[in-house]
Formats: sequence, structure tokens, C-alpha cells
Amino acid sequence: MTAPLTADAHEYGLVGDGTADDRPALQELVDALGDATAEDGRPRTVRVPAGRYVIRNEPVLWRSGVSLIGAGRGATCFALSNPGAPTQPVPLAWFTTAQHGAGPGRHIADVTFAHFEIDGLGVETEEYEVLAKGLGLQYVLRGRFSDLYVHDTAATGFGCDFLQDTVVEGVLTERCGRQDPGEKMGGAGIGIGVGGWGPVERLAVTDCTARGNGTNGIFLELQQEQWVPPRGIRVTACHAEGNRYGISDWGADGLLVTGCTMLGNHVAGFDVSAQGTTSVGGRGGLVTGCVIDGNAGDGIALGNTPGPYGFHGNRVGNNGRYGYWEHNLAGGDQEPATDIVLESNDIHDNALDGVRVDAPLHEPAIVGNRIRGNGRRAAPEARGGGEGVHCGPLSLTDERADWLPGGHRGKELTVGGGSVDSSAEVTGGVTAETSAEISAVVTDNTATRLTLAPVRPGADTAWPDGTPAPGTAYRLPDSPAPRAGLTAAAAVTHPYVQGNRVRDDGHPRTQIHAVWIADEATWTGGRVSGNDFSGNGSASTRFDSAPTGGRWRDNAG
Repeated sequence: MTAPLTADAHEYGLVGDGTADDRPALQELVDALGDATAEDGRPRTVRVPAGRYVIRNEPVLWRSGVSLIGAGRGATCFALSNPGAPTQPVPLAWFTTAQHGAGPGRHIADVTFAHFEIDGLGVETEEYEVLAKGLGLQYVLRGRFSDLYVHDTAATGFGCDFLQDTVVEGVLTERCGRQDPGEKMGGAGIGIGVGGWGPVERLAVTDCTARGNGTNGIFLELQQEQWVPPRGIRVTACHAEGNRYGISDWGADGLLVTGCTMLGNHVAGFDVSAQGTTSVGGRGGLVTGCVIDGNAGDGIALGNTPGPYGFHGNRVGNNGRYGYWEHNLAGGDQEPATDIVLESNDIHDNALDGVRVDAPLHEPAIVGNRIRGNGRRAAPEARGGGEGVHCGPLSLTDERADWLPGGHRGKELTVGGGSVDSSAEVTGGVTAETSAEISAVVTDNTATRLTLAPVRPGADTAWPDGTPAPGTAYRLPDSPAPRAGLTAAAAVTHPYVQGNRVRDDGHPRTQIHAVWIADEATWTGGRVSGNDFSGNGSASTRFDSAPTGGRWRDNAG
């Protein structure tokens, strides 16, 4: 076979009719072009016309210097399937350390993957297999991944690790990780392992979108505990929506996240924690100019990090629990996080506290933020059923209710287990058993309608066993109190809190206090000055544990 610099896939045996197995012809072509590149040092390109190209039962082992260019999303589609190999993961292209000996000295270089779609719906492994990705390359040098649409893969959609001098741009991932129950490794839209190239990995992830993926929308994860967390990684202008986590830093150093949107994710919009394979959280990162809104759990969740970390100029609102939550997971770093900075953020209308500290902080700076109108989960316990109660795929409506709008945000709704007589009050008792109890998370509510989170990322319903029948009984728990703008429930030493506006102008006022130091907290030293703590639901401050040392002065309220 001759080896041109640019090869038309149809001229080398690929059919693209959606039926024929195109993997053997593509593998033969990639090998021929890879051999030629190794011989003369000139990278080659495979151009794939419009069509549906089936990759069946085996992935394509990729070669250095070989690029794959399609005719555009929706035009050129690679359909992955494994009907004859139920234990075999089938990414489109793979080259890994475990299977192929990939490493810094044996890498893939000078490759572009662009302008095509990967459909992973045809791959179903007997057990969850982390390698059942759309793309699964490790140790890529000078790569470019552009204008790709990857969807419905069993594990991670774009699952490439150790990317040096590489750009990932315009990649759309949807419903990836469909075999991941949510707690397994992988299962993300875009999952990138880091650390293999040493202390610096020059990687840009830009203009990407991740929707409804099983674990993370986009995550960076340190792959070996003994490796140095790398610097040089940037995530810009990306959108993460409806995933388990939006964007996560599980082991980078100095990650830059800029101009991104993180909406409607199930656990957190932005996460730093010990969730990754090495239980190493990120450190040294900066998150700036992002919108982190309407997540079912927390807006920003930060923990298992020694620090520093900075959040500047973000809008963090309407989340189902805390706007910002400092906490540590078991198994990761437990030392106090040093030099955490919250500056010029708008933290508003979150269900519970605007800022909640449940893990030790040393020298935090909370400066110039607007922390307003939080504590929206203020509605009392409610229950009902019978006439006027009906459910949709992502809703429950009680026509007789008169709930505080947003007052049930983040609560766990329980449905079933009985029915309510149609003549009973909305809070009337259950009179007859009708079904087993099931639960769903409330993302928001009007006076009569609850909006619910899907049962898992990418699903189109909140109900695992079908939509409940009309009149089904339901109940909602009471709301916790107090709910504050800033709550400390751990050791905070030498804090610098200045120039913040922590108040509630809503009707009713649901942010009970500006600052609450809980009984289990210690607040030692530092300065709290020049803040506006007026206009909350009750007293501006509540000290169940009195602060010691330091200076509190010139605070309104």
C-alpha cells in the first residue's frame, strides 16, 4: 500500500454504510500511514467522507503522526459496537500504558481528531468497563481534538490522559458513562488523567460542552499518588450541565477555570475533593468569571486540599444546598486549607448557607463579596395527596398547595406509601397503602409545582419505575435553621473578612444571620471589618462559640 500524506478513507476500503464493519480497513490504513510516518517523519491524515462507519468488537490501535478528519458532526459518524465481544471495550481509538506500553518515551505525537461524531450506544459490556470510552489515548504530544460530538458511551466519552502541548476545543459530550452507576471511576463527558509528563502539562480545554454525563462533565485527575500535581492546565469558556459534577479538579496544581457555566449538576457545579483514583485534591487553582447556578447540591464544593485556591468574580446562585461548601471527604488530605480566597463573588439565593465552612481553614480571605438572600429552603414540612395531585416526568403538582416559592429547594421529596382522601386538607393524613416509597430531589418550586432532578444524569425522568399515578401521597421534610450568609462550623484561624455585603432584601427574609459561628467551631484571630451585616432575618451575628483574639470593627448591623 502506498502512503500518501492525505488519504481518502473510501479509497482504502472504508464503506460507511452503517452495516459493514469498517474497523479492519481503518486499522490497516492507520498502520500503513503510521509506518510511513515513522520512516520519513512526515505526519499523515485520513479524511473520512460523510457516512456511518461501524467499529465492531475491537478498537483501532492508533499510531503516532496519523490524524483523523471527518466531514463534520452528524455527517461523519463512527458507530461503536461489541455484539460479538461482550467483555471487550470498544473505543474508536486507543493507545494506553497498560495495553500498549505508552509512556513519555513511547507516545502519540502530531495528531488531530476533528469534525466527526462518535456514537457509543452499541457498546454494552457485561460489567462496567472503564475503558469503554469514545476516545482512549494516553501520552499524546502536540495533539488537537476539535469539533467532536461524543455521546452515549458506556464509560467516559473523551477519555484521554497525559496531554502535552495539546488543545481540546469544541468537544460536545452527552449522556456518556451510561453504564456507570455514579460511583465508579470514569463515566464522564471529558475525563483527562494528569501527571504523566511531570510537573508541567501544557493543556487547554476550551469551548467544550458536557451534558447529562454519568459522573463529571469535565474533570482533571492525578493518576499516580506519588506524582507531582502538574501545572499548565486551563479550562475556558466551557459549559457543564446536568452531570453528577460539573467541572472537577481532582489533582492538578494551578488549574485555571475561566468564563465557564456550570448549571443543574446533581452534586456540585465545581468540585475539588479526594474523589479521584489517588484521593488527591487540586491545589493552587483559580476560578474566575463563572456562572455556577441551579445545581441540585452545592455551587462550589472544596475540600481535601492544602490550598491555596481562589474564587474571583463568580456568580453562585440558586443552588440546592450551599453556595460555597468547605468540607473534607474521608481518605483525602485533612490538613487545614491555607489561603482560600473568596473575592468579589455574587453568592445569592442558595437553599441553605451562602458560605459554609465544615473543614479547617487557615488564613482565608473573604473580601468584597455580595452574599445575599440565601437560606431559601425556608418552607415548613408539607404533605398531601388525592385530588389535585399529579406528577410529570420531572415534576409534582399539588393544585391545593400554597408553598413559598423556592422554599423546598434541595429537599428530598418522598412519594408513595399511601394515598390521601380527596376531602382531606393538603396536610391531611394518609389513608391507604398504594405503592412503595420512592424519593426525588427538588430543584425548585412555585406555589403549587415542584421541579425535580432526573433520577440520574442524562435521564429524562425523576421516577425509576414510572411516573406515579394521580393522587399519590407525598411528603416534604421541614427546613433546617438557622441559615446564614456565612457559617463557620470548624476551626477558622486568622481569617480576613472585609468589605462584604451580607444581607437579605427578600420577602420574607430567609437568610437568618449574616454570620453564624456554630458551637463546634473555633474562630481565632484575624480581622472582620468594614462589612455590611444589616438586613437579615434576625440578628446580624450569632455566636454559639465566641470568637477569640483578632479584631471585629466597623461592621454595620
